Amino acid sequence: MKFKKLIKSINFTIIFSLRRGITLFFNMSNICPIVISGPSGGGKSTILTKAMKEYPDLFGFSVSNTTRQPREGEQNGIHYWFTSKCEMEEMIKNNEFIEYATFGSNIYGTSKKAVEAVIKTGKICILDLELQGVRSIKNANFKAKFILIKAPSIEELEKRLRARNTETEESLQLRLKHAKEDMDVVDKEPFLFDHIIINDNFENAYSKFMDCIKDEIKQIQSRHTA
Repeated sequence: MKFKKLIKSINFTIIFSLRRGITLFFNMSNICPIVISGPSGGGKSTILTKAMKEYPDLFGFSVSNTTRQPREGEQNGIHYWFTSKCEMEEMIKNNEFIEYATFGSNIYGTSKKAVEAVIKTGKICILDLELQGVRSIKNANFKAKFILIKAPSIEELEKRLRARNTETEESLQLRLKHAKEDMDVVDKEPFLFDHIIINDNFENAYSKFMDCIKDEIKQIQSRHTA
């Protein structure tokens, strides 16, 4: 069976599979997982990195799988699980993901195993998902807090992406195209997210992010002091 046909057949059953496969994991903790989304270059990774460095005992990052090649400085198992396309397709076929999405020529996915590992630590589980993944989690009616972090404009996003110097012109234009499309969806469906943070100043955006999850932080801290 060709992979496109496989994807089509899985799409009919993914929500039912999600409910059967991951509800148990989410119910292992009464602390809401935090689902972060936003176009690459919006600053979400920088915000998450700072939060996890400042509060290592509070947050656990669910490491996603991806078929893309690692960028300079990225480590397997830390930033992503870098996975071959063949292995990724097999994992999808075996229903090992709570969500997956195709971005350009690359596949990204969050495995049940990765989420379970974080929840078992008793920390707040952080998931960094593409918009497709947010929809999958939302449609499965899981209790989670959804936060969008984005640049103030497409022009600013392009400036940040070019400053990274990690993209070809083709891949950069593709990212900008997807970012525009995703933001159009968000404008039409703002209910997809509980909070939308415009990252025009890093410190302000970080402060807003921490304020958004203050209830979850209090729950974890109260456990530590009990």
